[in-house]
Amino acid sequence: MASPVVEYPEVISPILREGYGYWRGKRGDRPFPARADFDPLMEAPKLARSMMLLDVEQAPLDFRYRLIGDKLRDHMGENWIGKRWSEIEQQRPPNPIWMHHQWVVENRLPRFIRPNYVGPHKQFLFIESAVLPLGADPERVDMLMLFVDFLSKLGR
Repeated sequence: MASPVVEYPEVISPILREGYGYWRGKRGDRPFPARADFDPLMEAPKLARSMMLLDVEQAPLDFRYRLIGDKLRDHMGENWIGKRWSEIEQQRPPNPIWMHHQWVVENRLPRFIRPNYVGPHKQFLFIESAVLPLGADPERVDMLMLFVDFLSKLGR
C-alpha cells in the first residue's frame, strides 16, 4: 500500500510543523536551502532529535544515511548511519517510501507523508514525515532533511 501524501495544513505533528518552519526560514527566496545553511545541533537541538539527513546519490539514485536523530534511532533499532537504502532490503525500490523521496529529488519540492507505523511499539499507528530538499545548486537536490514523528492517533 502506498504511503498517503498529506498537504501541509493536514500535518498533525508539532515536530513537523516546527521543522518545516525551520527549513522555510533558511530557504529565503530560493527554491530550497543548502545544507551549509543549517546547524541544527546548535540552533534547534530538541528538533534535531527527530531529524534525519540523507545524502542523495545520483546515477543510480540512492539515499545514504548521514545523520539520524537519537529519538529516531531508538525507533529504528539499528544505527544505519553510512548505509545506503539500496543495501537495506525493506528500503529498496519499489518501496513506496523510496518513491516519495525520489519525487522530492525530481520535483525539488517538500513532501509530507503519513504511512502506517510498522514496528515494535504497539502504541503508534502512524508516522508523519516531512521530506525537505537541500542543495547549494537550485537545480539539484543533493541532500534531504527529514523530520519524523510517531503518532498514536489522528487528530489534533
